[in-house]
Amino acid sequence: MIGYIIRRVLFIIPTLLGIMLINFALVQFVPGGPVEQMIHQFETGTSNLNLIGGSGGDAGQKESGFQNPKQESTYRGAKGLPEEFINDLERQFGFDKPPIERFISMMKNYLTFDFGESYFRSIAVIDLVIEKMPVSISLGLWSTLLAYLISIPLGIRKAVSDGSNFDTISSGIIIICYSLPGFLFAIILLVFFAGGSYYQWFPLRGLTSDNWADLNIIERALDYLWHITLPVLASTIGSFATLTLLTKNSFVDEIKKQYVTTAKAKGLSDTTILYGHIFRNAMLIIIAGFPGLFISAFFGGSLIIETIFSLDGLGRLGFEAALTRDYPVMFGTLYFFGLLGLIIGLISDLVYVLVDPRIDFEGRNS
Repeated sequence: MIGYIIRRVLFIIPTLLGIMLINFALVQFVPGGPVEQMIHQFETGTSNLNLIGGSGGDAGQKESGFQNPKQESTYRGAKGLPEEFINDLERQFGFDKPPIERFISMMKNYLTFDFGESYFRSIAVIDLVIEKMPVSISLGLWSTLLAYLISIPLGIRKAVSDGSNFDTISSGIIIICYSLPGFLFAIILLVFFAGGSYYQWFPLRGLTSDNWADLNIIERALDYLWHITLPVLASTIGSFATLTLLTKNSFVDEIKKQYVTTAKAKGLSDTTILYGHIFRNAMLIIIAGFPGLFISAFFGGSLIIETIFSLDGLGRLGFEAALTRDYPVMFGTLYFFGLLGLIIGLISDLVYVLVDPRIDFEGRNS
């Protein structure tokens, strides 16, 4: 098992490098980079001079420039600006170096988790991630836990009553929930329960109230739960449906196996067979899906949910970085969460072995 872990850890390196290289290469062909945006701002008189002399220059020199440095003064909108000024912009953003040199420099810094500074926010990327992470962790963690708490008991009940009226009716409801987009469900929750047209039971926006600092520990916990309820429900709707059907199918497959028939012949009770034998085997696939479900809730639906409920999390951070071509934020977060996803995949395999020691990844790979 130790050998398998070492191989998986070593495999993380080329995988992460490939992810970064592909995205880096694709960005080279995307127009409207930070230099073009700065030129446009100067042309229209909306530029903030602090962006040039401050964080933008430091960040560019450290790690990025994701546009073709040979463009010189051919940037759209640069006709009214001198070529020396354009070259100075390229140098301060780090675009005066060849792409390969920029990529190698960026990856060297990333090895020490030095993601540089945002081009336009005068703050380190790692500080931005830490600042936004609590919102996304709250959505991802609570949505995943709620999905498991609902789906596993419901899926088991559907499996043991397969083909019954309960199974048929609940399957219909689950299919409806699965087909309902998370953002639409979020809007429905806002309309009915956040003062849209009916009840004002929950707040419309934010993760905490304005008087958060004045509350005691218990009041803060209640205030936090009050704010997070609707976003979590909206994030859970899709994953809950998928996980319920996955749980049911997994248990149905195990119930039909020979060892269950043998256990019944020995006189064991249905409860003992279900939770003493079937549960461990059927839960393997459910446990394996935990990292994917968490990552999906953590990243996949966070942008729309965060936007609808005015939550300032990683989803909005990444979206705004893509719009403004804030490459240090884009690539810094891509590296960090790519690494996180690969590590979680390894942890998932280790949980497999913990649940069922019969699984031997070492033997499988040999």
